[in-house]
Amino acid sequence: MHAFFKRDENEISPYSWNITGTYKGSWSFAGSTNGSSRFLEFTKLKGDSVLELLSTPTKISGVHYVQGSVTFHDVIDNAHDRGVAQIRLEGVYIWPFRQLRMVANSGADGEPLQEEDYFLSNPYHLLRIFSSQVFQETSEEKNRRKNSLTYDMEKHCSVEIAAKVVRVSSNLNEGEHEKYRLEGLMESPAVDDDGECFSPILLNATSLNVEVYYNKAVNYTLMVTFISFLQVLLLIRQMEHSNTQSGAAKVSILMIGQQAIMDAYLCLLHLTAGILVESLFNAFATAAFFKFVVFSIFEMRYLLAIWKASRPLSSGEGWEVMRRELSVLYSRFYGILLGGILLMYELHNFLRPLLFLMYSFWVPQIVTNVIRDTRKPLHPQYILGMTITRLAIPLYIFGCPNNFMRIEPDKKWCIAVTIFMGIQAAVLLLQHYFGSRCFIPHQILPEKYCYHRKVEDNSNQPVDCVICMTTIDLTQRTSEYMVAPCEHIFHSGCLQRWMDIKMECPTCRRSLPPA
Repeated sequence: MHAFFKRDENEISPYSWNITGTYKGSWSFAGSTNGSSRFLEFTKLKGDSVLELLSTPTKISGVHYVQGSVTFHDVIDNAHDRGVAQIRLEGVYIWPFRQLRMVANSGADGEPLQEEDYFLSNPYHLLRIFSSQVFQETSEEKNRRKNSLTYDMEKHCSVEIAAKVVRVSSNLNEGEHEKYRLEGLMESPAVDDDGECFSPILLNATSLNVEVYYNKAVNYTLMVTFISFLQVLLLIRQMEHSNTQSGAAKVSILMIGQQAIMDAYLCLLHLTAGILVESLFNAFATAAFFKFVVFSIFEMRYLLAIWKASRPLSSGEGWEVMRRELSVLYSRFYGILLGGILLMYELHNFLRPLLFLMYSFWVPQIVTNVIRDTRKPLHPQYILGMTITRLAIPLYIFGCPNNFMRIEPDKKWCIAVTIFMGIQAAVLLLQHYFGSRCFIPHQILPEKYCYHRKVEDNSNQPVDCVICMTTIDLTQRTSEYMVAPCEHIFHSGCLQRWMDIKMECPTCRRSLPPA
C-alpha cells in the first residue's frame, strides 16, 4: 500500500488536486449503436456537455466527496421538446488513482444539495443564470431548468460515471491556475433488467479557468466604459450643432428619449450584474456609473433643451406653467421607463423582437424630418458614431461566440439588427446631404412655400435687408434674395442664417415655413 501511494517528487501535493469547478467539453457514443430506450432521445451522434463539480476532502486520506451535475446538449426529453437534459450526481474522487466515480442523486426531499451553496457563489455559473433570465432564455435551457431527469432515472435507471482526471499544463496567457481534464464513460443499465436506458457515452471535458472568465468580464466593462465616453463626446458635438432654439426644435424628442431609456436599462443591468457577482462589482459598477452619466446628465439635459425649444411660448407664461409641464415630461419619461421594465418581464419570451424595436430609435427623427422638412438637424458624426456605439453591446452579447455571459450566438439576429440600423443611418445621411424629402416622390409631397419668387414692385424704391442693413438689388436673379410670406425681403444668405437661429421673420416676428 505504501508503494502504491508513493508519488513522483515533481508532483504537487495531492491535497492541491481540488477538482472543484466547471468543466466544458463534449459527449459521444462509445459504440456503433446509439440512442435511448427511455427518457432521452439523442438527435446527434455527439454534442456539447458541461459538468459542474464540488469536491470536499473526507476523513479518509486521498478520498474526496464530490457532488455536481452533468448537462447534455442536443437531446430531446420525453415530451419531445428539443433541448438539454441535466442529471445530478454524487460520488468520490480518489486522487492516488486519479479516478472519479459518480452515480445519479437528486438529494433528500426538502433538503437542498450542498453544491448549491458553491454554485450560487460561482461567478461563471451565476452570471450564466443571470444572462439566461435577462436575455431570452432559450427553450432548451428552460427545459433543463424546469425538469430534472434524475427522479425518473432513479426509478428505472442506474446512472454511473467512471472517469479519470489528469492535470493539464496551464497556458501562460490564462494564468497560473491548474487545469484538469476529465475523460470517462457514462453508463445507464436499467434497474428492472429491461435493457440499457441509453447507450454508453464517452465524456471528455476540460476545466474552465475562472481567471479567464474574470478577464473577459473586466474587458467587457472596459468596452462599455469606453463606449459611454464616446457617446458623451458625440452628444456634446450634437448639442453644439443644435445649440440654438431653432436647431434644438428640429431634433425629435422621441429619438433622444428612446436612447435615454436604453441607457437607463443598461445602467440597471450592469448594476444588477455587479451586485449579483460581488467579485466583479467594481468593474460592473464603473460601467453602470458611466451609463448613468450618459442618460441622467447629458441625454436628460438635451431632452429638456429640445422640449423648451419646441415650446417657446411656455417659457414666457411664468414659472408655474413651466414647472407643471416639466413635471408632466418627467412623469412620462419615468413612467415609460418603469412600464418598459414590466412589459419586458411579461413578454420575456419576445425579448429579441423587443430589443429590435428599441433599436429603431432613428425612425422618429426620420419621420420628423419628412413632416417638418427640417434642414440638417443631426450632425453626421453623431449619426454614424451613435449607430456604431449602440451596436457594440448587442453584437458582443448575441454575436461573440466566446462572450463571458455564455449566451449562444444568434448570427441571424445580429445581421438583421445591423442591417436595420445601417438602413436608418443611411436614410438620415441622405436627408442631411440631399434634403429631408429627397427619397419621397414629388407627386405625393404637399405644396411647399417658395421663398425665391419674383417681387411685383412698381415703386422702384430700394429695399434694405434688415439683417445686414444693405440694399437688395431686386433686378438680380431670384436666388439672390428671399421673400417671406409676410412680403418682407432679405438676402438669401442672411435669411438662411437667421432661420438656423429662429424660424420667425426678423421684421414682424411672424412664423416662417421651412425653406
